[in-house]
Amino acid sequence: MASYDITLKRTEPVADGTLALFFDKPDGFTFRAGQCVRLVLQDPPETDDEGNGRILSLASAPAESELMVATRLRDTAFKRVLSGLRPGTELTLKGPYGDFMLPAEGDVPVVFITGGIGITPVRSMVLQALDEGDNRAITLFYANRRLGDAAFLHELQQACAGRSNYELVTILTQDPGWQGEKGRLDEAMLRRHVANLTAPLYYLDGPPGLVSAMKSVLVGAGVPDDRVRTEEFAGY
Repeated sequence: MASYDITLKRTEPVADGTLALFFDKPDGFTFRAGQCVRLVLQDPPETDDEGNGRILSLASAPAESELMVATRLRDTAFKRVLSGLRPGTELTLKGPYGDFMLPAEGDVPVVFITGGIGITPVRSMVLQALDEGDNRAITLFYANRRLGDAAFLHELQQACAGRSNYELVTILTQDPGWQGEKGRLDEAMLRRHVANLTAPLYYLDGPPGLVSAMKSVLVGAGVPDDRVRTEEFAGY
């Protein structure tokens, strides 16, 4: 797989405990929305048994001028070094990898079900679909504990506003003042927003527990297994 030297342009907090890192696209690098890369630290001051690199989904869309990844910050050697990087730091990018992508055919409705940092590849796919004028029906269920945990929420709300074929359903599980959908996403909640549960393609990603639970809900609702795509975001 191809390897590229990249230089950090800037970092931005995008939610509580979540950091986005921005890079210029290296010459010759192309990817499809939903794919991931391996980001490797060069000569970091500390490391661990997992080494100096991690697989991260590209949160940026191919149509955007910069590359962007985002990650929850945890107390690991990789995350400690990553959170302290300064603009101008050189890293190595390998990839792209993965097939968690929208099908080329645009006539099948799509339902995304994601939570937490699982929003990163979904942001890429939704913004790319909007840029390309994709007319398929897209419903995005985005679950978090609190509003402050929801990376890119405001941006996605603005992007989807006024588009009849896009619906963003924000779910908060631990925010008493929230007026939207609350609690766990179940079949009843799905049916409030998706008229025919067996028609769409489903893309599930996020924490392993969420992915497993939602796949069980879909199977119980009669959704065929071949209409469900999954990608898990465990801690790293």
